Amino acid sequence: MRIAAAIIATTLLAVPLAHAQAPAPAAVPEVMPFDIPYGTPINLDTAQKAIAAAQAEAKKHNWKMAIAILDPAGNMVAEATMDGTQYASIAIAQGKARTAALFRRPSGVFQTAVNGGGANGLSLLALSGGVASEGGFPIVVDGKLVGAIGCSGGIFTQDAATCKGGLAELGVK
Repeated sequence: MRIAAAIIATTLLAVPLAHAQAPAPAAVPEVMPFDIPYGTPINLDTAQKAIAAAQAEAKKHNWKMAIAILDPAGNMVAEATMDGTQYASIAIAQGKARTAALFRRPSGVFQTAVNGGGANGLSLLALSGGVASEGGFPIVVDGKLVGAIGCSGGIFTQDAATCKGGLAELGVK
């Protein structure tokens, strides 16, 4: 009987301590993250300039890449597949660009969330039409989203470097 009373008393004392050790929930931000207004969609000539610059970056390293430029709604504006690029990379490049356009943030943000695990990572299981891998970037001109670029063919760091070559040609960081 004494053992049962001791167990009950210990349990009653431990429950408040467990709750006291739980971390406080994160504050709800007042400003929406990635709230980039939409601009006039990127035109074909500008998209082709970005692709040419991205291809030049890939060629410097002998990488074989698929490069896609989409408008803010995720529709194709231009695409190029370098000789010898694996076929799967074509759809992946388009998916990375679509992710960056529709969610108004780099696709690598989702890669970080998934790899970090936890509740935030698990919430991405419902990411419809998105690719959670670095190599997709929004194209923001004068503070407005005009499109997105996606690259695939290498490892994610190579894909990102290729895209950044295209973004630099447009004066986008």
